[in-house]
Amino acid sequence: QVQLVESGGGLVQPGGSLRLSCAASGSIFSSMSMAWYRQAPGKERELVAIISNGGSTNYADSVKGRFTISRDNAKNTVYLQMNSLKPEDTAVYYCRGWRRMDYWGKGTLVTVSS
Repeated sequence: QVQLVESGGGLVQPGGSLRLSCAASGSIFSSMSMAWYRQAPGKERELVAIISNGGSTNYADSVKGRFTISRDNAKNTVYLQMNSLKPEDTAVYYCRGWRRMDYWGKGTLVTVSS
């Protein structure tokens, strides 16, 4: 069983930066693909960024050039560096990991507001 715990959310002004972390328990992290999703109030959950177990990345068009996903297999952690934040980035951000099974964290709230 894998548990995912997100951290790093908070209140930030437009144009600011935050780095989210997702720490995974267990021993299979390095073989898992990982992703960040977000869900804004009244909207469906959407994919933000993916990183494969080999390190390949992909991003939603809305965050390309502003967000960077990365992973540290030695620390069992995946990160989301968010720069040039906009009010429309406000959402609960969720970490997801999968191999044979699918795992989700409980989310961390990011609020972008002046």
